[in-house]
Amino acid sequence: MKVKELLELVDETIASLKIAIVANQQRALESPHTSYEFTQRAIELQEDLDDLMKAREMLSKLDPESEAEEHFSKEELEEFLKMLELLRNSDAHVY
Repeated sequence: MKVKELLELVDETIASLKIAIVANQQRALESPHTSYEFTQRAIELQEDLDDLMKAREMLSKLDPESEAEEHFSKEELEEFLKMLELLRNSDAHVY
C-alpha cells in the first residue's frame, strides 16, 4: 500500500469523525437526560480525531509514492488499518 493511499484512508476517517463529533454535540442539546452521554462521546471522538491528525501530519512528511511497508512494520500497519476501519464504520453519529 502506498503512503498516499494510507493518507486517503486517514482523511476519510477524519471526515467521518468530524461529522460524528458535530452530530453528538447537537444531540447533547436535545435533552438534559442524555446530554452527558452525547457530550462524553463527542469528547472521546475529539481525542481520536486529535490522534489521527497527528498521524496524518507524520504521514504527510513521507514520500506519497513510497510503500507504507517501508516505514512501518506489517503488524503496525495492520493495526493502524484495523483502527481506521473501526473508526470509519463505528457510525458514532447514528443513534
